[in-house]
Amino acid sequence: MKQFKDPEFMGQFIDRYRDMRNLWEVKNTLYHNKPARKASLEKLLQFVKTQVHNADIKFVDKKIGSLRSTYRKELNRVQASMRSGAAAEDVYVPSLWYYNRMRFLEDQMEARESLSTLPCSLPSTPAKASEDQPGPSILEEVEEPSWSQEDLSQDEALECSKQEEAGVSVSQEEA
Repeated sequence: MKQFKDPEFMGQFIDRYRDMRNLWEVKNTLYHNKPARKASLEKLLQFVKTQVHNADIKFVDKKIGSLRSTYRKELNRVQASMRSGAAAEDVYVPSLWYYNRMRFLEDQMEARESLSTLPCSLPSTPAKASEDQPGPSILEEVEEPSWSQEDLSQDEALECSKQEEAGVSVSQEEA
């Protein structure tokens, strides 16, 4: 596969890949169109076969993935060095010879916002309550009434609050 690593050939491969926007641009209307993507990969395959005679679609797909992965690593290094507050001369300079040729992928490489599977607040180890402090300990559960929409409709809730303001409780009214 040394034929594929020839800088001139790889440069042409990258240029052809860049021209086939439906293979890398997520917002392209043909990006999710499998037949269109396959046709583009077939065109790239025909070009690759001029150097690598036994290549197939899987080979081309792996090469694209490898190029993108290597570019992404270099891009992350550059961005990390910029975030660290380094001076302009301390910003990481990519050593990848085709880095600038792959810059068309930069806006496609943004990390997706992740969703945490952890609870909002992690439980802490319960501390023992001090014996000289009054009130329930941290380990004891304090039961507080909780009213849901199912328990009370808005009209009933309004009625209850009016009665409470008047000094009449719901239990006295029912008795």
